[in-house]
Amino acid sequence: MQPQWVPTEADIAHARITDFATFVAERTGVPVPDYRALWQWSVDDLAGFWRTLWDYFALGDVAGAVLSSAEMPGAQWFPGTRLNYVDQVIRQLRSDRPAIKAVSEDGVVRAVSWAELIDSTAAFARTLRSLGVRAGDRVAGYLPNIPEAVVAFLATASIGAVWSACGQDYSPKAALDRLGQLEPTVLVTADGYRFGGKAHDKRADIAALQAGLGTLRATVAVSQLGLDVPDATSWREAVRDAEAIPAVITTEAVDFDHPLWIVFSSGTTGLPKGIVHGHGGVLLEHLKALALQSDIGPEDTFFWYTSPSWMMWNFQVAGLLVGATIVCYDGSPTYPTPDSLWRIAAEVGATVLGTSPGYVLACIKAGAVPRADHDLSALRAVGITGSSLPTSSALWLGENVGERVQVSSISGGTDVVSAFIGGVRTVPVWPGELSAPYLGVALDAFDQTGQPVRGEVGELVVTAPMPSMPVRFWRDEDGKRYHEAYFDTYPGVWRHGDWITITDHHSVIVHGRSDSTLNRHGIRMGSADIYQSVERLPEVAEALVIGAEQPDGGYWMPLFVVLAPGAELTEDLKSRINSTIRTEVSPRHVPDEIISAPGIPHTRTGKKLEVPIKKLFQGADPDRVVERSAVDNPDLLDWYGAIRPSGSN
Repeated sequence: MQPQWVPTEADIAHARITDFATFVAERTGVPVPDYRALWQWSVDDLAGFWRTLWDYFALGDVAGAVLSSAEMPGAQWFPGTRLNYVDQVIRQLRSDRPAIKAVSEDGVVRAVSWAELIDSTAAFARTLRSLGVRAGDRVAGYLPNIPEAVVAFLATASIGAVWSACGQDYSPKAALDRLGQLEPTVLVTADGYRFGGKAHDKRADIAALQAGLGTLRATVAVSQLGLDVPDATSWREAVRDAEAIPAVITTEAVDFDHPLWIVFSSGTTGLPKGIVHGHGGVLLEHLKALALQSDIGPEDTFFWYTSPSWMMWNFQVAGLLVGATIVCYDGSPTYPTPDSLWRIAAEVGATVLGTSPGYVLACIKAGAVPRADHDLSALRAVGITGSSLPTSSALWLGENVGERVQVSSISGGTDVVSAFIGGVRTVPVWPGELSAPYLGVALDAFDQTGQPVRGEVGELVVTAPMPSMPVRFWRDEDGKRYHEAYFDTYPGVWRHGDWITITDHHSVIVHGRSDSTLNRHGIRMGSADIYQSVERLPEVAEALVIGAEQPDGGYWMPLFVVLAPGAELTEDLKSRINSTIRTEVSPRHVPDEIISAPGIPHTRTGKKLEVPIKKLFQGADPDRVVERSAVDNPDLLDWYGAIRPSGSN
């Protein structure tokens, strides 16, 4: 397959990663003529790479060793070195561009200057200190994606306290399942939010959180809807001295692995796991991922559609580390029209826009032509994550957004709050493929015996540590849960749980989760391949495929489809679905049944619930299979729970 996008000489010459490669060559004498050579050096000499990265960004003194132990789990990075994530944000202070552009559903854009951001951060940090919050204490957010959430996080981090948040689309129970584990001292929230043209009053849910969080000393509430939140201090009061005492911010120097934030797993099979990341690991990883991999810098406007519930919120905030303007949008991506994200990107002059394969597919089916309807002349890259981007969707982006707009799919996760694989400004893009492993990521594909494979499907593994791997899991004192999550299959090697293929040109194809593998007649396949084919059909809005081993030794593989408005699951449509899978995917993975479903259940970060539904079909107790509060539409679980295999194959 020919590349869809090829970097020009100007792209390569002006890319930040080219400048970094020159820095590496001059400093080490190592020849790095291209990205592949640079990546190889970065994983062969981990300590040398991360120290060079540290010096390239001029982060200050290093106390001693870079990597005192490379054993996984338990690698020891920069022991004795102290820093604070927020210092790198403060260094970006400027007056020529805003730090944040906040966009509301009604189209109003509010600019937050760098001075205002830092002054508000300093003021809120003083408020936290006045409430007795100290290093190591937890501050919880229950907020939409608004600038105040960014300020609250930065203020928390600046004093060495630990931030954790979820969006207000979470029910009180779902929020308490996460934030309640942390025993937070302060809750930062908002009276509500607007989504899909409707106002959502969250005061009753806030009251439930206040009642459930017995360790709270205070609640601070942002006014989004103009409502009074009982037993809460207003945000305006909490930052009241921002103008009186401008830009006086004192950060607390902390250890490299001191907790910065706690992000949570989906929590579909029990209490969500609290994943703890450290100041230094996140700072280094995000400087690398934003500046070098994504080529984002001081002249960029970085807009990723996200929520504080999802690690991409943390990733977007990292745009501030490199001096970029970030965009906070708390509304629906499809309101009032399906192409609303493209409209917002045009209005704010986004140079990098991040979204999901699902949103791209919705635009395709709506007949949107963003380049014709919106001025996207500033846009140079579209980031994609959440699931695999089909080849057809990648080609659509080129045709309907811009031929010179780089489609940069990334794959990683909450676990490392970054990506393992993605785009690079100096590497071509092949449709349906991720261009390259990120620097410092010792990525490989293993077979079941732990041997590397090329050109065929294998388990995504990382064979050497990364600084942003979790410091630990919350309430996992002996490290047992952490070890079980990543290191049980291949001792000393991180197994991420995705199927990938590493191609002959070193790109990567992601096939979906390995724990939901379709294994028909001994032939394994990721579910993503089927979704990419079936969901292109105009009659199919979304699909879910399950491969469930049966007690009698049989194997049942149903395909559930949510039909587009006005469509019917006729025998002709079933035939076309089967034919599509047979010809485009595999004749061995034609489903046993095609069933019309009222919806597909997802985690609250948008991932399909393949494994829990599979367990339901295998007879597991529904109350143990999935935590209903972690599901976007929990009523669907009852519908799927009533389904019984009609046969085996």
